[in-house]
Amino acid sequence: MAARRILQLGDPLLRSVSLRVSREDARPVLLDLADTLAEFRRTHGFGRAISAIQIAAPLRVIFMELAGVRYELINPEFTWRSAEMFELWDDCFSFPNLMVRLQRHRGIRLTHEKQDGSMGGIEATGALAELIQHEMDHLDGMLAVDRALGRDGLCTREEWLRQGSPS
Repeated sequence: MAARRILQLGDPLLRSVSLRVSREDARPVLLDLADTLAEFRRTHGFGRAISAIQIAAPLRVIFMELAGVRYELINPEFTWRSAEMFELWDDCFSFPNLMVRLQRHRGIRLTHEKQDGSMGGIEATGALAELIQHEMDHLDGMLAVDRALGRDGLCTREEWLRQGSPS
């Protein structure tokens, strides 16, 4: 398909709650998400995942690519989130020059539909759990900036890098 424009912080559509989608309607969106992620990586040098709402498609679809492994999540739902939390600096395609200090659950489990009609599941901890939570927030109209920890919870990417990319 084609790389699409990524909605930026301030666009009211980013605050929309995404709707469940059929597998057939998810297919072209997943192709556009894959192309958009590849283009973002080419132009910005980073990126692991993107949700459909970020390309103005308010559907419950997430595309992730990590270490050559592709994840296509259709209508994902959490089935468990750990009580244990951890803090980290998060970034987002919708505000690529901003870093946000926030908390995420250390571990998660979710179910999702697959392209072939079967159900899939993911159990994750650490970085993958954080990434999934970030993208799931997008599906519910929540942005990382909404989870910033205190008045020092925001930092420009330039300053974050200058400080040595603190963890």
